[in-house]
Parts: sequence; structure tokens; C-alpha cells
Amino acid sequence: MLLSPFRRLHRNTPAFVLLGAALALALTGCGGKSASADAPPPGGKAGGRRGEGGGAVPVTITTVAQQDIPIDIQVVGNVEAYSSVTIRAQATGELTKVFVKEGDYVKKGDMLFSIDRRPTEAMLAQTNANLAKQAAVLAQLKAAMARDQAQATYAASQAERYRQLFQEGVMSKDQTEQTTAAAAVAAQTVIADSAAIDSAKADMVATQAGIDNVKVQLGYTEIRSPLDGRTGTLLVKQGSLVNAGAMDLITINEVHPIFVTFSVPESNLPDIKKYMAMGSLAVYSKPQEEEGSPEKGVLTFIENTVDMTTGTIKLKAKFENATLKLWPGQFVRVTLRLTTRANALVLPNQAVQTGQDGPYVYVVKQDQSVEARKVETGPRVDQNLVIESGLTLGETIVLDGQLRLAPGSKVTIRDPNRGAGGGRQKKAT
Repeated sequence: MLLSPFRRLHRNTPAFVLLGAALALALTGCGGKSASADAPPPGGKAGGRRGEGGGAVPVTITTVAQQDIPIDIQVVGNVEAYSSVTIRAQATGELTKVFVKEGDYVKKGDMLFSIDRRPTEAMLAQTNANLAKQAAVLAQLKAAMARDQAQATYAASQAERYRQLFQEGVMSKDQTEQTTAAAAVAAQTVIADSAAIDSAKADMVATQAGIDNVKVQLGYTEIRSPLDGRTGTLLVKQGSLVNAGAMDLITINEVHPIFVTFSVPESNLPDIKKYMAMGSLAVYSKPQEEEGSPEKGVLTFIENTVDMTTGTIKLKAKFENATLKLWPGQFVRVTLRLTTRANALVLPNQAVQTGQDGPYVYVVKQDQSVEARKVETGPRVDQNLVIESGLTLGETIVLDGQLRLAPGSKVTIRDPNRGAGGGRQKKAT
């Protein structure tokens, strides 16, 4: 049976009503939240840093301090003995006695070794006997010269008498000439005696020099320390035969005082010369692995040339080394103190950040906001950094937490001794 169009519409009316109701309900649900609720704040960016329109950022702070800052140059150096002497024998013979042990501390003049002195003593006795013999010969020559001088005087007077008698015609010419010749011979004999005496005296001088030399050689049989120091390895044993100048016996290093040598870049030379002209420069040194206070010394030497291969210049400092912390050949940490800057402004290193325009810090203001301020930094001393300009004494600076900050951010102070999420926060003052 066919239904009329009105009948069909009447049957479908509930479906249209349900569909319309459903659409109306859906539109009502979508429009329940404002479209501006999810939009970013004016002038801001969605998902920005905390503190940029958000809550306060927890940070740790520090204050600009003032202290005396030493200006140092720190390098690695090497310890050298103040003086070092290698002992060698200067006499040949048997090593009869060794008076020291390896590692002993000796004083200047202490006996170290003795060499058999009997051959040298025998040589000295023989040389003394030769000198005595030469002295006897000299005495004989002097006696002979005295006799010949008397004879020459008599011969000269006799020749004079004969000459006068010859002039008077009493004495013959032949006799006169004989007496004159005899007087001349006597005079020449005296001259010869004088020359013999001079030769004997020269021989005695040579013999005496030989005696002195033997005495020196005899002194070489006793080997004594030429300085205060510490002995090294003993290279010979008692009973060994040593040759003069051919064998090393032992080495002695003077370790009190002691030297430390080190090199610094040539760029530091002008400052070193500048401050050295004002007075002595202190140098501090201690072994690399040792803790505790360093030894204090004084800069004593600047090399006269710069090493062209390394661009450094060699320096040397003297240390009293009373505690013997420094040892020859040891590598040590060296600090050369140029000067001390009084009342310098300092901050911990981590408080200073580096940006495109250079170093800067976050300064905490009275309203608990931060200001990024450019600073000029000076030398770094341990964990602190000298601030040349940009800050004043006592200003509050952000020490940790800078990565979450921007200029104008609000901050609260976090206790540095608590964990990142624990502890009560307080406002910056």
C-alpha cells in the first residue's frame, strides 16, 4: 500500500529532531571554553623560561667581596743542588781508610778518605836530605870564596908594590908582570866562587820547591770535604788502588740552601723586571704530590737570553730548605709572586658568565628581580676572579641557577647546603 507524502514525513520527524538535538549539543560542548585561553600572553612566547612571566626562579647567591689578591705566575720547576762537587783522588796509592757512608751529611773539612802516605813521606825525607846536602855544599863554597878573596886581596897589593918598585928600577919587568897576572887570576877565582855559590843557592831553591810539592802531595793523601752537603753513591771501596785525577770517589751535593730553576713565557719578562726593580720577589715551591705549606725562597737569577725554541726565559730561586722538603732533581710546583693587589673586588668563578658581548653577571635587585650587568674581569686566583669594573662592594650576585634566568626575572634564594628540591626558599634582600 502506498503512503502519501505527508505520511512519510510524519514517520521521519523523530529522526530529524534527534539529529538536530545532537548537533546543538555538540556545538554547545565546543563553545564551552574561550578560544583565547590557549593563546600565549601578549608579547610572550609559549613555553618560555621560568621567570619570564612565570614563578620565581630558585638561585644561590654570593656577594661582591674585597680582599688582597696576590698576582702570581705558576709553573713547574726543577730542584738543583746549590753546589755539587765530585771528589777525585789527587794522589796515587792505596785507599787505606773510608770515613763516610753513602747518604751521610758532612761538614766542610770533614775527613772523607785517606790514601797510603808512606811513599810520599819517603819522597819527602829524600828531598829534605838533598836539601841538607846542598846546604853543606853551599857552606863549602862560601868558605872557599872567603879564602880566594883573601888571596886575591894579597895578590893585588903585591902587584901594586912590584909596580912601584919597577918604576923605581929596583924590580925587573918580568917579576912585575908575574905578580900582576897572579892578582888577576885571584880576582877571577873569586868571581867563579861567587857564581858557584849562586848556582848552589838556585839548586837549594829548586829542592825546596820540590819539598813543598811533596808536602802538597802528602796533603792529598787526606781527602776532606770542600763543602757542607750530603754524600751520594760511594764509587770505591777501602783497599782499592786509586790513580791521581783518574777516578771519581763520591759526589757531594749541597742541599741547604738549594736552588729551584724554572722557565716562564717571555711575555712575563717585562712584569718580572718591573717588580724586581722594586724589591726582592718571593717564590713559593713544593713537591707536586705533597700537601701543606710550600717552601719560601727569593728570585736570584734571570737568564740573559730568551730560549728561541720555546719562547721562555730561565729563572732561578734560592731556598733555605731548612726542612729538606726540596731534593735535587725533583720536579716541583713553583709560584712566582709578582705583587699583591690590595682591596681588589672578587667573585667566585662560577658567578661570571660569558656572553656575546663578553663576561657578565646577574645582579639581584631590591625588588627580587635580576639585572644582567657587563663586567670587566682581571686575573684568576684559585676559585676567585678579580672584577676590574662593573660592580661595587657588597652587591648581591647570582652564583648558581643563571641558565633559568633572563633580565627582569624574579628569584628566591635557595639554601646551597640543601638539595635542589628541598628546603624552604627565601626572598632576596
